[in-house]
Amino acid sequence: MAAALTQTAPTHGTLTDQFVAAFRNHPAGVALVTADPGDGPVAMTATSVCSVDANPPTVAFSASGRASSTPALLRSSAVVVHLLSAHQVHLAKLGATSGIDRFADTSLWDRLPTGEVVFRDAAAWIRGRVIGTLPAKGATLFMVEGDEIGGQHADPQRDTEPPLVYHSRAWHTLGSTTQLSE
Repeated sequence: MAAALTQTAPTHGTLTDQFVAAFRNHPAGVALVTADPGDGPVAMTATSVCSVDANPPTVAFSASGRASSTPALLRSSAVVVHLLSAHQVHLAKLGATSGIDRFADTSLWDRLPTGEVVFRDAAAWIRGRVIGTLPAKGATLFMVEGDEIGGQHADPQRDTEPPLVYHSRAWHTLGSTTQLSE
């Protein structure tokens, strides 16, 4: 007979505090999402990007309703999701800093022939169509089907740089010395 699972009542903090603490200790890859709905480009740093499927290439990410770029993302039919390496922490900080012109340094970005903004230093980037959104309380979940993929990490023949990871309110990287086993 299977043992019954028991759940104990939280003893410290609210459920929200416990949720935040749990995810603070759960590392996440770092991405920069850009879009331009026609009235100027926006960018935001995201740690919620995940692969959904490889055929067709599909990714998902969430955007907080409090983020200044979310209204523009909701008006956009296409986005570019930039997957960052540890060498692109400057791009992660750029997308995470509010109240600045994220596109002031024009040496960091270009427009693709299709019009989307791409930060050329990103380890990999996925340009795609927004194929769906789902409101989720104070955030929106975006589904994006990739139409074009670029960057050195997208080339199976090239060596890759260590990824940028966010953990416990700080930027980190992974490497061969952090590998536990094969």
